[in-house]
Amino acid sequence: METPTVRWRRLLPRTPGRWAAAVAALAVLVGGGTWTAVADDGPPAVQREDRMLRPGGVPIDTSYFTAGGSGKRPAVLIGHGFGGSKNDVRAQAEKLAADGYAVLTWSARGFGRSGGAISLNDPDGEVKDVSGLIDWLAKRPEVELDKKGDPRVGLTGASYGGAVSLLAAGHDQRVDAIAPVITYWNLADALFPDGVFKKLWAGIFVTSGGGCEKFEKRLCEMYERVAVSGKPDPAAVELLTERSPSAVADRIKVPSLLLQGQSDSLFPLGHADAMQKAISANGAPVSVDWLSGGHDGGDNETARVEGRVGSWFDRYLKEETGTDTGPAFRVTRTGGIDSTDGAALKRGASSDTYPGLRSGGREIPLGEGTKTFRNPAGSAPPAISAVPGVGGGLAQLSSLGVGLSLDFPGQFGRFESAPLATSVHVTGTPTARVTVKATEGRDAVLFGKVYDVSPDGRQQVLPSQLVAPYRITPDQQGKPIELALPAVDHEFDAGHRMRLVFSATDLGYASPAEPATYTVTADGPLTVPTAPAVTTAAATLPWWTWGLPAAALVIAAALLLTARRRTATPAPDPALTDVPLQITGLSKKYAKSVDRYAVRELSFRVEKGQVLGLLGPNGAGKTTTLRMLMGLITPDEGEIRVFGQAIRPGAPVLSRVGAFVEGAGFLPHLSGRANLDLYWQATGRPAEDAYIDEALEIAGLGDALARAVRTYSQGMRQRLAIAQAMLGMPDLLILDEPTNGLDPPQIREMRDVMIRYAAGGRTVIVSSHLLSEVEQSCTHLVVMDRGRLVQAGPVAEITGSGDMILVTTAEEVSEPLAEKVASLPGIGSAVRLDDGRGLLVRLDGATTSRLVADLVRLDVPVTGVGPHRRLEDAFLTLISGGAA
Repeated sequence: METPTVRWRRLLPRTPGRWAAAVAALAVLVGGGTWTAVADDGPPAVQREDRMLRPGGVPIDTSYFTAGGSGKRPAVLIGHGFGGSKNDVRAQAEKLAADGYAVLTWSARGFGRSGGAISLNDPDGEVKDVSGLIDWLAKRPEVELDKKGDPRVGLTGASYGGAVSLLAAGHDQRVDAIAPVITYWNLADALFPDGVFKKLWAGIFVTSGGGCEKFEKRLCEMYERVAVSGKPDPAAVELLTERSPSAVADRIKVPSLLLQGQSDSLFPLGHADAMQKAISANGAPVSVDWLSGGHDGGDNETARVEGRVGSWFDRYLKEETGTDTGPAFRVTRTGGIDSTDGAALKRGASSDTYPGLRSGGREIPLGEGTKTFRNPAGSAPPAISAVPGVGGGLAQLSSLGVGLSLDFPGQFGRFESAPLATSVHVTGTPTARVTVKATEGRDAVLFGKVYDVSPDGRQQVLPSQLVAPYRITPDQQGKPIELALPAVDHEFDAGHRMRLVFSATDLGYASPAEPATYTVTADGPLTVPTAPAVTTAAATLPWWTWGLPAAALVIAAALLLTARRRTATPAPDPALTDVPLQITGLSKKYAKSVDRYAVRELSFRVEKGQVLGLLGPNGAGKTTTLRMLMGLITPDEGEIRVFGQAIRPGAPVLSRVGAFVEGAGFLPHLSGRANLDLYWQATGRPAEDAYIDEALEIAGLGDALARAVRTYSQGMRQRLAIAQAMLGMPDLLILDEPTNGLDPPQIREMRDVMIRYAAGGRTVIVSSHLLSEVEQSCTHLVVMDRGRLVQAGPVAEITGSGDMILVTTAEEVSEPLAEKVASLPGIGSAVRLDDGRGLLVRLDGATTSRLVADLVRLDVPVTGVGPHRRLEDAFLTLISGGAA
């Protein structure tokens, strides 16, 4: 039956904007749901119906998307990630609906507006809900049926939503195809790998779910029990395993596209490998795709992933046999930087068959001997690899030769290869055969990793920032065992070494609190998989590269010479040694643009003790300027000097610069002090150089430092983030929108923090949209518009110019007298001050001297005349092109 909204939409012309708004206004409640037309620039229009369903007895908030026509269509269910809601997948739902699917999204139990407790995809909870949603789809007249009560349906979703896709396929035979993204096969293996508790990720799980009280009681009790003991018990393993897709491995028999993240210490690549083996054994088509990103950050390749998922459903739901679903195996490889926009360069590598994790094993001899090291009391300080919630794509940097991991002396043993004669591309899981012993018959808890070490030995890179944990029990000790290292895709260049490290601690995991001594003996070479059948796609080259080889050589030589000139660091300028910042002729074009500038010919100077406000409308070039100042991107022209040193990526003088940009990621279950200590440890600088106490005194956090960050207000988080930027007491502090999300009292506190910091002779640069706060906290201003400098100087100087004149008087000015002044020639207005003892006069052609003469003629008892303009007035005048 055609709904009223659909009928109205058909009668209206296909014009976005006003007509789409009219359609939305005419939406009506239908069967407990709300229909909404989604604005779109072209046909077909997408409609959304929101309704609360009770598929398993618990209220579940759903959205149903369809578009155009009255024909039958397959259905797709899209689940969301843990801690999210149906709103997170709306854009993907709209795209699939426009492509001819009936799409249903929902908020899982305990999330969004849905009821119930979180039970981690319990077959009798969340999985039962999905079956109920499939029942509902079977009753929709536009949904294609395979038979009565059996809709043609596929499932997709990331992380939590990916797992329920797998589970639904195992529990409900009506599911026809799935495409899970960065998810788990066995949740017990994910959180308790080899019997080692992944404490940070487990804590983030509970926190992002809203706290332990939001979970089913058994799960909450299990988490608290394991978190206290630091070691999973059999009951905990059994509870998570029975709610995992692996529990129904033999029943998942549908075409499956498995997309897993390389930058993922939560659900590493081994989970997708286990999925592939089980589902393939059931006779179903399977493709595996290793993405660049993952739960640890990086690029999750959203557009490419959604495109491939759409093609997968086109083939197996619409049964379009000519659709290319892609190779059986694909991996995104990262290497180098795009000089136009600073983005990492990516290429796909693929194979017609899935290689597994141990294909093409190559033996790399390691130095022999036995290494002895200790697990410190309390397992602190811990080694650092991936840092959940803070990583933000650090794993991706490893493919670019940036090493950010940390092992502490005396807490690890290492075995190193000779320099590689040729490059080796590792794709899969390296393995090592070792003998391990621990003192006093205790379990040995170790963390294995393989570093890529530069030829000079000074730089070591941990591919994807991943480690593998092992719990080696007394009965396993004293005899050779094979240990699997993290699965990665990484190229070790010729001349580099492979360094196998076993550490006694790792930040992300729980290690025994008791001190112990471990010995590890390497019993053979390191075996690395090379997956020879996987070939990297050729890079796309401009036509002239292959059409005009000679010209290409000339261009390449020119580019090389230019690069050398640009990367050569200019000598320090002794005259600027005491100048915090001088910017000269700075220009930066937009990526891939010939004549469009983000910043153009910008020059200004900042002195010690100043609090400088960087102002400008959106698109003025403020953020680009700050990114160049912090060495994140390189200017096309001009230079930036900090204390006389030219800024380049990684310039040593950047250690004198602290920055707060777009907030900071903190571990919510750790205290504020612990978060700061952890951040400083990751810099590798001496603890005594942190000046944590001084930074905290300025930030003014007080006793809150001992509390978990999850208990902080937004203002406290902002102050903690600024305290982090202040660590080391940098001489130049850069703050980008530090008052975002703060209430007036918190904004006032932030203003005091900036003023106190600069009072010690240091310099602060703040970018903000709150002009009233800038006026009160800043001593100097730089105003930008369309990438150019409009005006720079002291705040008083900039606000002191303009057409608003403040007249103060010895006596109260009457209203009739104010009206007389307002009626004078060349006067735009005259308004009495709040206390009546003066006027605010706007000149409209008259001069200040003419105004004074007229006031004297009218017997106004004038005591003072001067310019008066708020920063807001000055700012608007400047960016509108008015005289400053």
